[in-house]
Amino acid sequence: MPEAYWNHNVHYQRLVLDLVPEGCERALDVGCGDGLLASRLAARVPLVTGADRNAEAVAMARRQHGHLDNVTFVECDYLDDPAGTLSEGKYDLVTAVAVLHHADFRQATDALARLLAPGGRLVVIGLGQDRSLVDWAVRLAGQAASHAMQLRHGRKRGPGVPAMDAVMPWGEIRRAARWLLPGCRFRRLLLRRYLLVWDKPR
Repeated sequence: MPEAYWNHNVHYQRLVLDLVPEGCERALDVGCGDGLLASRLAARVPLVTGADRNAEAVAMARRQHGHLDNVTFVECDYLDDPAGTLSEGKYDLVTAVAVLHHADFRQATDALARLLAPGGRLVVIGLGQDRSLVDWAVRLAGQAASHAMQLRHGRKRGPGVPAMDAVMPWGEIRRAARWLLPGCRFRRLLLRRYLLVWDKPR
């Protein structure tokens, strides 16, 4: 699948796609940005919704991917959705790439879990803050790998949607995830990201 551009988030979209559960009928990409991941999910899932609270991002997603019949882009905040734009308990897959660090971790994971259907899967690519010597060692290794990848893909680029730095340390995220989402899988990734996968009990 060709890439329109490359950055750390786009790099891990393939990992997200590999985790689409068998028989997935409805997927939701929270914080969809320009809609690239939602459009890629649409090749595997019959019905896909991309949601973002940023109006400019949603407009960009509609311009670039609105031609896809099985994708809908909506402007809404998954944490505060009084109109019920997003259907709680209806999605077989919920994805969130570089989203959770924009909110309180517990509030964010609770909201995403409510959106999942019983047996549905949550896939998060998230960011953490470097605090320990191990964190900085991983960061340095990741910077070297990122530089090599940039030479292959071109310099890092993005859609120009708002971003912010993480404030929650990696270890705290891991502990909170395992407490709030029992049975989840958590893995630190090289390019300053982590992978969190949780299957909601039926």
